[in-house]
Amino acid sequence: MARVEDCLNIADLRALAEHRLPRSIRPLLDGAAEDGLTADRNVSAFENVSLLPRCLVDVTEVATRTALLGQTLEWPVYCSPTGASRLFHPDGELAVARAAASTGTVYGLSSNSTHPLEVVAAAAPGPKFFQLFLFKDRTLTYQLMERCRAAGYQALLLTVDVPVRGNCEREQRLAQSWSVRAALSFATHPAWSLGQLRRGRLSIPIMGDRGAVRSFRAESAALGAQLDASTTWKDVREVVDRWRGPCAVKGIMTADDARRAVDHGATAVVVSNHGGRQLDGVAASLEALPAIAAALKDRAEITMDGGIRRGVHVLKALALGARACGVGRAYLYGLAAGGEAGVARTLQLLRTEFTRALQLTGCRDVRDIDSSLVRHLE
Repeated sequence: MARVEDCLNIADLRALAEHRLPRSIRPLLDGAAEDGLTADRNVSAFENVSLLPRCLVDVTEVATRTALLGQTLEWPVYCSPTGASRLFHPDGELAVARAAASTGTVYGLSSNSTHPLEVVAAAAPGPKFFQLFLFKDRTLTYQLMERCRAAGYQALLLTVDVPVRGNCEREQRLAQSWSVRAALSFATHPAWSLGQLRRGRLSIPIMGDRGAVRSFRAESAALGAQLDASTTWKDVREVVDRWRGPCAVKGIMTADDARRAVDHGATAVVVSNHGGRQLDGVAASLEALPAIAAALKDRAEITMDGGIRRGVHVLKALALGARACGVGRAYLYGLAAGGEAGVARTLQLLRTEFTRALQLTGCRDVRDIDSSLVRHLE
């Protein structure tokens, strides 16, 4: 399989991505904390929820449009923030932004972006969110907020589940492997290597802009050093009050924290365990979702990310209380497989599967999706 258009599902895109990436970069596609139990559980949790279709409904046409953080989505999936996307394709975040816009959805840009946030904002006309961390240097955090406002980002995804970096051992091994073997791996993948050379030095602009940091590895370390283990809920209120716009708190896994987020001004919560990249052994995002939905009811919008590999996964998450789902790893497979075209193929496949799942469960509109469509398996 040599072309993204030949890929029939996300697994096909992952296989093509592995073929096109240098060996030393491939482990980052499925990077996870420690033993990867949570990352795996994010996917397998969908197997424990079965569907109960409704029959004899006219589903010739189905409506998939929804709204999230003040923006219209043509279907209830958005692109979650993922860091250092240029490692997978030289266009990195630019390709994802363009593909999201072309398929009628939103892109959430990571603070750990390898292209400046202003450049990404200008790359495509679609709406964009920005993933914000509360750094030790609050001035850096607040400057990023002002830059986002000036560049036209419509909402913040305030990410609160990273007081310290998780123990991602695959990434540590990658850092140790930039050697002769890595160089040979780059040489045997000339399309990737030449594309990176044409783009120039790989960097994390929000750190590189600070002047003293001069390499990607050093910038990554500097970013990690800015994570603030002293952050509390009062800091969330400070961000909400300064931003004065739609703001989701991302990384929520309990009903109590969901209530606190809304009490401190959040417009929405994102049920997320950071793709299993932080603490290994925690619940899957899907497992945490129903209790949070029950706790919030209509007080705030609820989204979730983690483990989405099929359109039917989106349907199950919406039935359990989500308004929309974020995908991250899935579109990285597409990005590595074929840049913008690969990301667009990822989103096209998921949208087609989701629409078909609506029809096969007798749902004419995303508003018809509710808990009567699902049951939990023992």
